[in-house]
Amino acid sequence: MSEPVRSTPAPLPLSHLAEPLFRRLSELLDRAAPGKGWRDLAQRAGSRGRVRLSPLDLEQCSLKVLEPKGSPSWSLLKLLGDRGCTVVELVEFLQALEHTEALRCLSYPGIEVTVQPDSQAVLSGQVVKLCCWAAGHPFVHYQWFKQDKEVPHGNSPELVLSPVAVRDSGFYICRVSRDSSFAFSRWARLDVCDPQGAPPGSSVAWPENKLQICIQPQPQTLTVGDALVLECGAAGNPIPHYQWFRNGFALENEGKNVYMVPSADVEHQGTYWCRVFNEQEEQDSQKIEVIIGRKAVAVECAEGDLSDLPNPADLQEESSHRPVATDKVALLIGNMSYWNHPQLKAPMVDVYDLTNLLRQLDFKVVSLLDLTASEMRNAVSEFLLLLDKGVYGLLYYAGHGYENYGNSFMVPIDAPNPYRSANCLCVQNILRQMQERETGLNVFLLDMCRRRNEYDDTVLISDVLKVTANVVFGYATCQGAEAFEIQRPGLANGIFMKFLKHRLLEDKKITVLLDQVAEDMGKCHFTEGKQALEIRSSLSEKRALTDPIQQALSPAGSLARNLQWAKAHELPESRYLEFSCGVRIQLGFAAEFSNVMVIYMRIVKKPPEVAVCRAYITDFALDLDVDPKEANKGTPEETGSYLLSKDLPKHCLYTRLSSLQKLKEHLIFTVCLHYEYSGIEDTLDERKEVDVGKPLIAKLGLHHGFKTADCRQSCCTADKPCPNQMETSSVTNEYCILSHCRPTSCPGFYHPHPICSDSIRQPEACSCNGTSKTLASRHEVQSYSPPAEGSNVPVETTDDTAELEFLLSDRLRFSKQQQL
Repeated sequence: MSEPVRSTPAPLPLSHLAEPLFRRLSELLDRAAPGKGWRDLAQRAGSRGRVRLSPLDLEQCSLKVLEPKGSPSWSLLKLLGDRGCTVVELVEFLQALEHTEALRCLSYPGIEVTVQPDSQAVLSGQVVKLCCWAAGHPFVHYQWFKQDKEVPHGNSPELVLSPVAVRDSGFYICRVSRDSSFAFSRWARLDVCDPQGAPPGSSVAWPENKLQICIQPQPQTLTVGDALVLECGAAGNPIPHYQWFRNGFALENEGKNVYMVPSADVEHQGTYWCRVFNEQEEQDSQKIEVIIGRKAVAVECAEGDLSDLPNPADLQEESSHRPVATDKVALLIGNMSYWNHPQLKAPMVDVYDLTNLLRQLDFKVVSLLDLTASEMRNAVSEFLLLLDKGVYGLLYYAGHGYENYGNSFMVPIDAPNPYRSANCLCVQNILRQMQERETGLNVFLLDMCRRRNEYDDTVLISDVLKVTANVVFGYATCQGAEAFEIQRPGLANGIFMKFLKHRLLEDKKITVLLDQVAEDMGKCHFTEGKQALEIRSSLSEKRALTDPIQQALSPAGSLARNLQWAKAHELPESRYLEFSCGVRIQLGFAAEFSNVMVIYMRIVKKPPEVAVCRAYITDFALDLDVDPKEANKGTPEETGSYLLSKDLPKHCLYTRLSSLQKLKEHLIFTVCLHYEYSGIEDTLDERKEVDVGKPLIAKLGLHHGFKTADCRQSCCTADKPCPNQMETSSVTNEYCILSHCRPTSCPGFYHPHPICSDSIRQPEACSCNGTSKTLASRHEVQSYSPPAEGSNVPVETTDDTAELEFLLSDRLRFSKQQQL
């Protein structure tokens, strides 16, 4: 049976709008941001054949600013109404300008949201339903948004997430529309957490609506200057609230589930817990201790000043019940953005997690992403300079690699396709140099493939390793096999790090700890028959990563190197910029890795006479290769900085600077300010140049050529000496593709040997997380085409839904494709 024909009412003329609505539209257009003002509206309207606007018409509108209470926008709207423009046409113009606030004024009065979505706090694996029902015209349409992104297939009154996952956390809103009219529901916050102690991916049966703490804060041992981060998570309905306590006293303005002190001091230590409550009940989390000790400071002193200090040998005898380290240093390298080979994803998360864990064990950690061959060798050279007798040295590498004739090779991001030993770093040679410095413990954690490189037939002969009882290798996979990372949207660890991070802080002999990691990996059906941890060790003492540091008397050169290493982790100080118009801007800096820094900027003061102002950062050094399209973003995630989003202040513009090791001079950039005074259409500009010196790892100058003999090519062949830097470069230039391939958020599956890929590629449920994923190999020497970009990572935002609505009001786009 066909649907009855409905008569379509004639479009409402613009001149018939009520005067209060007309005036409200005029006010919004008069003070609109650039690109959304009355001149932009006139340009859109003038491009339509039926509405003609001459330059004289626009000049007469602009002269209205000279009259008391004159409005150019009012004059333009009246002019459009007199020339037959309709409300429907005006809505189309405003949609093209993405002026959502003005569109709200024209929303259909008959649309009324009768059932609003409720905020919820739930456990992962449960089923979540958000409801929004509207009354009015029978033909209304729904579109759900997660913050400012449309939810795929979210076009019904009920949004069902089954099963819900942690990545679904965020703020949701529903838009109800009819034709060009629309209304919004209220914002609903969804908190999803994984309960501690439950197997990853498992669904925990919980009494419905009962308040229950599922993430408990954990005790921490820190040094002055470290970041203190405590987390408490709870599920319940109504949605729970949080209040943190220290030593029995409530902490003022600490009402979020995460308590953070960016730079902790001794005064921050004590007993912490969190009170979780809603309108029906309340619970207290477990009480934990936070211990904060002062950092050891290297100072110069005369030889006579040391006469009263005990002999290091005596100290060793006193603590003979347990081995000690004279110091602990670690170099972590994660290569992802390969120029000529498949992009990897997990090394960024793996290096970040391992950095935080090792710092809890008092390691001095340098974490670096995406290094070329020369940068890797120079980083290793600087690392070796820190090693003295009794020092614990740890080197972790995640990226592409291979193993030929018992030698393991780490592949830099600029390695040609195919690569050979001359383009890579030999692990065994680095180990030999570490042993020459009489280190107390050498730990190599290699998260890379160990398949043979069929393109490299060179037989390498390296110097014989010393017979010492201090070497531990933790290979992510067996000899001749590949190492994999799980490919899925969002952030995820590689398989090796996924299991290692849960054991690393345990006070056990390092070989025992790695044995238990191997057992954990063996229980995961996802990697069965594909990847298994292999441990090689010459360790005869009960040495552990948790062993205490008992500093020996070091020569002045060693103290100077430690001081230089510490300076290489210094961030620029936060600062304020004062502009002549009275606007004040704050600049802040945060370190994501030792060679990756995030600049955040916000306007903290705007005089009332300034109607509109916006600022951005530009003019970075060419060495850093900053893409302007990825700078000055509204969220850290949009810049590629997913790991710091919880630690950065909200409502700023963020710029992520990577590859700081390439910086040759001081980091200098320009802050540009555009602003308008009330009643004046002209935009004024001011610029300030900012010099922040050499931040983080830039102080070490890793971009320079090889500095010492330790930086030579990793291995020597039997018939020729070690190749020098020029020889390496010549090989690289022969194969290198000049254009970079950017890492995708969800790369596909890669396997170098298609003949056996069918046995590995199939997605399957992993017992360790319960979701369907794909494995990607970290071994690749074949030709490669980069995959397409995947979906964005969810954006973390403020708890203030009113502020959120203001920030996103112009970004919830209402396009013609959504009008039915």
